Amino acid sequence: MTTAAHPQHTGHDHEHGPACDHQSIEHGDHVDYVHDGHLHRAHDGHWDECEPTGHVEHPGHDHQHGEDCGHEAVPHGDHVDYLHDGHRHAAHDGHWDDH
Repeated sequence: MTTAAHPQHTGHDHEHGPACDHQSIEHGDHVDYVHDGHLHRAHDGHWDECEPTGHVEHPGHDHQHGEDCGHEAVPHGDHVDYLHDGHRHAAHDGHWDDH
């Protein structure tokens, strides 16, 4: 079943895990895996897309992410997120969003 709250990634035969060579990201109560520019999470025997919804600005973030900024870069669709303080930051209209 696929709903807006539960977007299942269909046709996904690959088993993500510590040895799968996909980048893993701690995300709240689960682990996401970066795969083909999007994020997968395990759910009830299948894989879901784990994408942010809405627009959550990270206030007071003066650090500018980019190449050699010291934070891990994560390709994500048409942009790059940066792992910072346990969450992902994405550039958006002159500020950083929490993903």
